[in-house]
Amino acid sequence: MDSFKETAQACVEEISTVISCTKEEELAAIAQGFKHARRIFISGDGRSGLMGKAIAMRLMHGGYEVYVVGETITPSIGEGDVLLLVSGSASGVAARQVIKKAKQAGAKVMLVTANRETEFGDLCETCLFVPAATKQRKPDEPKTIQPLGNQFDQSIHLLLDAIVVKLTKEKQAEMKARHANLE
Repeated sequence: MDSFKETAQACVEEISTVISCTKEEELAAIAQGFKHARRIFISGDGRSGLMGKAIAMRLMHGGYEVYVVGETITPSIGEGDVLLLVSGSASGVAARQVIKKAKQAGAKVMLVTANRETEFGDLCETCLFVPAATKQRKPDEPKTIQPLGNQFDQSIHLLLDAIVVKLTKEKQAEMKARHANLE
């Protein structure tokens, strides 16, 4: 790769491959979860959490009541709510605790992960498997020129954003009115 544009194009091709291997019915299940939720709560650590925050903002612009877990203004989760957990590895004590607490409160849990073998899948009503490389670089993950979990992060950003685009197709004027105006 001789140029920055060629590097960018190689990254785009990688993401295109990941997206083509993602299941439409899993994307549709996430969309339905958003559509029917009383409120949406989004959780994720590190870079996955940043991608989750980006989607939270887009959902808010689309008229959804959405919160990011861990923020000071996030209320308690309850019946009729949905928790979206974004985690490449879908492992760890903290993520398990978030899922358990959400379930105990009567919320439904949706998971977005690159780990098809996660034990969290059994705890969630919906699971979107994104076959992308993560920082673990497991043997079953695709090859990538990108560092760490860039391929997963970029893939989930585009996939979740595509859901928001479809859900908010008729709400462009309303979305502009909800955009921040204290900038």
